Amino acid sequence: MRKAKVADVPAIQALIHRFADQDRMLHRSLSELYENVRDFVVIEEDGAIVGCCALRVVWADLAEVKSLAVAPDQQGKGLGRRLVEECVEEAARLGIPRVFCLTYEVDFFARCGFHVVDRAEFPRKVWSECIRCPKFFNCTEVAMTREVAAAER
Repeated sequence: MRKAKVADVPAIQALIHRFADQDRMLHRSLSELYENVRDFVVIEEDGAIVGCCALRVVWADLAEVKSLAVAPDQQGKGLGRRLVEECVEEAARLGIPRVFCLTYEVDFFARCGFHVVDRAEFPRKVWSECIRCPKFFNCTEVAMTREVAAAER
């Protein structure tokens, strides 16, 4: 696992789009990924990006875990959990007490310590990013949150 590099962006996009094409997550444009490459961590195996996840700082007390994707042939090995934990640890290093996600994979994130909350708890997210989403008026993603332990911060 390592921080993403600019050269990783096309592979990150391909991995994300594999699941977005199945309506399991949202598509991300190359420009968005290049602009936010510093938010990403990746897992590389034999020169190929097999997993990615990003931590986006939303406010002084809140960050979002987003764009989590693990190649289908690599699932079940704990890579998704490792990526999420790395993002939570990054939030702790930054002094952010809470992380959230918007997801279709509720059971997975529950196993990672997140719990379901009302999306209205995240007005900054909704109005800064969600408003531009083509699914804004018909969104079925579930909002989940996790406290970052004080010992981690």
